[in-house]
This record gives sequence, structure tokens and C-alpha cells, in this order.
Amino acid sequence: MYSYIKGTIEEVYEDLIVVENGGIGYNIHVPLRVLDELPGRGGQVKIYTYLHVREDAFTLFGFLSRDEIGMFRLLLNVSGIGPRGALSVLSVLSANEIRFAVASDDVKTISSAPGVGKKTAQRLIMELKDKVSIEDAVGTLQENPELVSHGGNAVKKEAAEALTALGYSGAEAAKVLAGIEITEESDVESVLKQALKNMAFL
Repeated sequence: MYSYIKGTIEEVYEDLIVVENGGIGYNIHVPLRVLDELPGRGGQVKIYTYLHVREDAFTLFGFLSRDEIGMFRLLLNVSGIGPRGALSVLSVLSANEIRFAVASDDVKTISSAPGVGKKTAQRLIMELKDKVSIEDAVGTLQENPELVSHGGNAVKKEAAEALTALGYSGAEAAKVLAGIEITEESDVESVLKQALKNMAFL
């Protein structure tokens, strides 16, 4: 029904913001991570929305990017995870951190979300295994993809696999690789060395 809502932030609560557009205030539930990235009251914002419909309620959930709302939709398809559960996961993990965690069978990282136990995390990984991949994460990690060749994406993918093989979580791999610039001259060894060096600062 709604693709996004663009307007002024009027109120901010623990997991809810009120965005005014055209004289109407919309209650939008957002992940806790999103609250840290929003401007203060009176600021302008564009929120991509998902409308959840039940017999007794219409609830809007909001995200700052199409990537996040896409992951939210995927999480809703996991057995036993409703909108609140999906919001909980995205409150502590970014879309890419979820991709890396799923690709590396990282139950510990997924279950770090409030209300998500080990069994639910295992089911989430199993059901999303064929729907997300490290390649998906690599494609969105680079802030300026036009500066990176397809070979650069391959380098980042191999570095991610090497990090998870060394025992780092998928979320840790995603976070450290997001901060490394990949050029056409980059190779797996140099990226991996930089990643391991940066791990000390996470």
C-alpha cells in the first residue's frame, strides 16, 4: 500500500517514531539501530514502509533503505518469526550481518537478537540459506561500487570466507570488510591482512 513516507519527525519513542506528512501523523515501528541514524525531532526523513495487516490492527514498520525492508520481508517468511521478531533481529544486526551469519551458519550471532533463541536462529538459517548469500552481501558492502571491478567483489567474497573459516562470526566479517576499500589492484592476501588488523579495533 505504501512504498515510503517522507515527512517530519514529530515524536520519537523506544521503537516507534511519528512522521507527519500532509497533516497526518504516522506511527511507524522501526529497529533500534534506525533510531541512532535518524535526525532529531523536526528533521526531515524518508522511511520505506511495510504495512502489516491483521483483523484487529494495521501496523506500519519502517526502514531507511530498500535493502533493510527487503531483509525484513525475508525474515517474515521464516516459520515462527512475525513482524516483532523480524524487527528485533534488525535492531541488532544489519541486513549484511544477517547475510553473513546465515552463510556461515552463525547461530550465536542470530540468537543475540532479543527473543530469538537458538532453535529459532537455527530455523532462520536453514530457511534463508537458499535465499541469501555472501555474494549478496559483497554486492552491497562497497559504498562506491562503480570504483570496484567484479574482481574486487570476488576478492571481498574470498576474504569473507577466509575470515569465517578462521572462526570469526559472519557479522564480524561483514563489519570489518565494510570498512576496507577495494581497488582493482587489491588481492585477497592484502585485504585479509587489513581485515585481521582492523579486527583488533572492533
